[in-house]
Amino acid sequence: MQTVRQLPDLRDAISGFRAAGERIAFVPTMGALHAGHMALVAEAKLAATRVVVSIFVNPKQFGPNEDLAQYPRKEQADSRMLAEAGVDLLWLPPVEVMYPKGHSTNVAVAGVSEPLDGAARPGHFDGVATVIAKLFNQVKPDIALFGEKDFQQLAVIRRMVADLDFDIEVRGVPTQRDDDGLALSSRNAYLAPEDRAAAVALPRALGVAAKAIEKGDDAEGALATARASLEAAGFDIDYVELVDAETLGAPAAGRPRRLLAAARIGGTRLIDNISVEGA
Repeated sequence: MQTVRQLPDLRDAISGFRAAGERIAFVPTMGALHAGHMALVAEAKLAATRVVVSIFVNPKQFGPNEDLAQYPRKEQADSRMLAEAGVDLLWLPPVEVMYPKGHSTNVAVAGVSEPLDGAARPGHFDGVATVIAKLFNQVKPDIALFGEKDFQQLAVIRRMVADLDFDIEVRGVPTQRDDDGLALSSRNAYLAPEDRAAAVALPRALGVAAKAIEKGDDAEGALATARASLEAAGFDIDYVELVDAETLGAPAAGRPRRLLAAARIGGTRLIDNISVEGA
């Protein structure tokens, strides 16, 4: 696996892939890799002849009171995992390469970025859209893969790609879960043992609510029950909402729906989501 940290080296490597007629799949990450990330890599290997992974802890998507300084950084372990998985190129840019002195451009995606995490974390999705737009221009992939756990992020990126005419397929990969159902996340490492045990209430509450809505129960009642069960488990809730799966606005008859939640336990903020079938 080739590892590059400077933009000219990345461009040389990508040019080599293109000259050989290779199809490029790209997996952007912030490191602290786990089985969820590796599922993206496995899907990437099936989708293309070359796989590029980036690791960049993006300061622009962290708010002033969020965990940028504490965010886990495991470069050596991550690099070993990616090499063993057969990744071709690891892009490891430093902050000064991604945001050189004088950088002043911001990418904002209206609408889909505004509710849910957009309301709870102002500016977060501007940071996501800006860094992903830069990474897409740097790597120039044919396909990019993102986990469905960050469902609003995936929706924001799809909207940006459509609006800005990026010639890139954006593919969502189903959420990878622990044996007890908790979605895999780098932030799970922050959970104390007792909080980790209680955290399973999040996917369970979403699953119960989704089944109730699918069988025709009142959606607001199902959401209220989910919120109550999360509070009883010790969560401080940001939101539990049923939305249109594409726009993230109010669900409409005949369109796909998604149930999304964000809540804190023991100081750690967890997100999760689940598809709601029917209409």
